[in-house]
Formats: sequence, C-alpha cells, structure tokens
Amino acid sequence: MPQITKKVCELTVGQLSARSGAAVSALHFYETKGLISSRRTSGNQRRYDRDALRRVAFIRAAQRVGIPLATIREALAGLPDGRTPNRADWARLSEAWRVELDARIAQLGKLRDSLEDCIGCGCLSLDRCALSNPDDRFGGLGNGSILYGQRDAG
Repeated sequence: MPQITKKVCELTVGQLSARSGAAVSALHFYETKGLISSRRTSGNQRRYDRDALRRVAFIRAAQRVGIPLATIREALAGLPDGRTPNRADWARLSEAWRVELDARIAQLGKLRDSLEDCIGCGCLSLDRCALSNPDDRFGGLGNGSILYGQRDAG
C-alpha cells in the first residue's frame, strides 16, 4: 500500500483506491453520484483532498449495512459546508438509519416466514399464497394461473 506523507494534501485516484480499499471504478462511480469530488489537474487527472478517505470510509460502511446510495448522498449533502463526516455524524445518522433497517429486517422476517407456507405446494399459484398473492387480494376472483388467464381474456 502506498504511503502518503503528511505533506501531501491531495491524492491520486490510485492512492485513494489503495488507501480506502475501494476500486477505482467505484470511486469514479461515487464521484458521478455526487458522493465525493475531485479537482482536475492541467493534464486532466483527478486529485482528491485527503478528507475523501474519510468520506469513502463513511460511504462503504453505510453501504455494508444496506443504506442506499441516494440516502448516503442526502446525509453527506446535509453536513454543514460539505465537511467530512465525523464520529458524531455517524452516530446521529446511524441512529436514524436504524429505524429503516429494523423495518427492513421485520419485512424480511415476514417474507422468510411466508416461504414456509410455500414449501408444501411449491407452485406459487394457490389463491392463499403469501408470495404470489399477498394479503389474498385476488382470492375471490379465482385461483393462481386461472386468474391470470381470466384477466387477460377479459
């Protein structure tokens, strides 16, 4: 891993990639999505401020716990003067994200439990199938594929 002296205030994309563990293509993608920014040299090469390391670490940690990039971008945009997130920012944002993650976990638990109902039939076409017919919205209109045929014919 290339060492960066304290005198160096800007990083090349290769240095940022090596230090952050993010692929160069991911860094370019983050930049197109407005998550990080760079300046261009006279030779059109990207140069990142050192604080991009912390921003990339923040982005990658948030992604690992399932936070969508759009939500991460909003969080970064909400920081005063576009500053780099710190520990207090992470604590505040992760607390808010916890509610969203808990809701997703509960939803996944319900989906997992619904799979057990389908193990017996395996066809996903029963009128009471929780996966193909959530909340039995079409139960009164007919069963499974018959319903689809009736809807297409009508």
